[in-house]
Amino acid sequence: MSEHARPSWDDYYINIAWVVSSRSNCLRRKVGAIIVEERRIVSTGFNGTPFGVKNCDEGGCPRCASDLPRQAGYDWCLCVHAEQNAIALAARQGTATEGSLLYVTLRPCFGCLKEAVQAGVREIVYDQPFGYQPDLEETYEQLLAQSGIAMRRHPYSATHPVAPVATPMTHGHGEEMPPEQEQ
Repeated sequence: MSEHARPSWDDYYINIAWVVSSRSNCLRRKVGAIIVEERRIVSTGFNGTPFGVKNCDEGGCPRCASDLPRQAGYDWCLCVHAEQNAIALAARQGTATEGSLLYVTLRPCFGCLKEAVQAGVREIVYDQPFGYQPDLEETYEQLLAQSGIAMRRHPYSATHPVAPVATPMTHGHGEEMPPEQEQ
């Protein structure tokens, strides 16, 4: 019997999502996502500006370049989320995502959850939390229940080192996401 401990599938895929996040040039938070079908990675995505648009670190996104407080200015943010990129790139390549798993470093926002529903994702596994105010959280949970998507947290970064290039960044007024609240 081998003494080498292999990572669980969840650890393996979340770790890869963290590596994918290192391609992001967002000035506020790096996020990575991968889509898996039958234990095969079929698409990856990280957050950043659309193809052909200057990157965030080059002034491409006015929100990222601003001093807005965290969670403000999303209406004029040019960045595409990691989950959106993974889903769109799968479609662009002609790869079906029906019945797939989505691994992501940050719990998907409400918009990305809706897109995952439309893409036929059956399960979402995320590392770090992203919370909403109680009324929106209730709607988020209703969408999960009605859509049939399973969602679970796999807190990989709490027990494993994440490459420094992939750690959340700060700009302006602190980290993009509020600290996790005690329950």
